[in-house]
Amino acid sequence: MKFNYNRLTKIRESLGINKAEAARRLNMSAMGYGRYEKGEREPSFQTVNFIANTFGTTTDYLYGISDIASTETITISSVNNPELFQLVCALKNDSDLTKRLLAYASKITTINK
Repeated sequence: MKFNYNRLTKIRESLGINKAEAARRLNMSAMGYGRYEKGEREPSFQTVNFIANTFGTTTDYLYGISDIASTETITISSVNNPELFQLVCALKNDSDLTKRLLAYASKITTINK
């Protein structure tokens, strides 16, 4: 598989961020990130996976396997979001709680529209 550097640029631009901000979010140097966008350097699969997770896309999109840029999954970290992680775990095991919370979410999101 060959990394599609043009897609990396498209994803960054769709997020409305510059190269320096993209590098900061990925915790890498601006020069290193710039090499990925120019196609001068091929990122490892682990790096592509990290980029995809950070930018809300898929590795398949970044490798040119799929034309769908958006991901259908979200990773919730127990370290970064412990309360949300606990909530999702509770919802996973309690269908009644899930129904009640979804009904409540539906009400509050329609109020804000």
